[in-house]
Amino acid sequence: MLNSVWRRIVIKVGSALISPDARGCSTRYLLAIARFINECRQQGVEVVLVSSGSVAAGRNAIAFTHQPLPINVKQAMAAVGQTEMMAAWSHLFDFRCAQILLTHDDLSNRRRYLNIDNTLRTLLANQVLPIVNENDSVATAELKVGDNDNLAAMVAILVDADALIICSDIDGLYTANPRTNAEARFIPRVEQINADIYAMAGGSHHAIGTGGMLTKIQAADKATRQGVDTLIINGQQTTSFDALLRGEAAGTLFVRQQDRLSAKKHWMLHSLKSQGSITLDSGAVQALLHKGASILAKGITAVEGQFDKADAIWLCDSAGKQLAKGICQYSATELQLIKGLHSQQIATTLGFCPSEVVVHRDDIALLA
Repeated sequence: MLNSVWRRIVIKVGSALISPDARGCSTRYLLAIARFINECRQQGVEVVLVSSGSVAAGRNAIAFTHQPLPINVKQAMAAVGQTEMMAAWSHLFDFRCAQILLTHDDLSNRRRYLNIDNTLRTLLANQVLPIVNENDSVATAELKVGDNDNLAAMVAILVDADALIICSDIDGLYTANPRTNAEARFIPRVEQINADIYAMAGGSHHAIGTGGMLTKIQAADKATRQGVDTLIINGQQTTSFDALLRGEAAGTLFVRQQDRLSAKKHWMLHSLKSQGSITLDSGAVQALLHKGASILAKGITAVEGQFDKADAIWLCDSAGKQLAKGICQYSATELQLIKGLHSQQIATTLGFCPSEVVVHRDDIALLA
């Protein structure tokens, strides 16, 4: 089976696999990828799919003569191709899929970041496959991530993935471009990404791809720094997926630089400034410290400070001792109204209920 410590993975599939001939979507390579995703889910591994291909899938629908493509033409192609790409994936599965379209602005805005996180968690909890893509039909240059390799890394960090698997049309990282250099050597494992590793990268050779080995190394750099193992594998070869399902090596593994939980805990404790605090009753304290539970409104007895949704706050006991830091799903004003209430009473009191928990257990870093 897959690496036994991988319980949640992000799989990125590029345009060269979705639309190898740049004439709409093709199942040539997608069948094997879909089978791999299905096997992962049967093994109890949660999967988020980051899929390129909307522009490539819609190329034949929009007339164009200029090269490079004007932004309005690419956006129109993406608008057409996105539905075709989603339909192609949906037809390969016997379970529900969900479309998530993101821009860089969505990921940099705290509120939207938290809302995306909540949406993805809910989809995974209900066994729905999230399919993420950059919102190419509306994103302009200043709002774009730019490539789905780096978007996949951001998504892997967002959802606390254990591993990021980047499916490419090459076996992995080589010391040079193996298509032009016969002496290029394959590198099965990278312990740390440094200047020498970056020097091995080149651009994309594929006509419809936006990335290349450089963007894949950038993505691996982002992900491994945050505790996410990253693989670059050949998505055109079914043997790559067969090997992973057997727990064997495939492609190039970029080893995570620290434990995933430690990475997030360090970020929350040392990078996020607390904007306030909540006081917990004894039951909530015990659940927090000994059961790894989320914090519910019912367990909150007091709210201090002026903070907004998605701000970091301290979680304290009745004596004021700081026990943990967490990312709050509600503002201080809202918490003042719902503290001590059952989750079912939140919607009645506020008129809405974005989350049944105030601080999700995945967004809590204990001090000890």
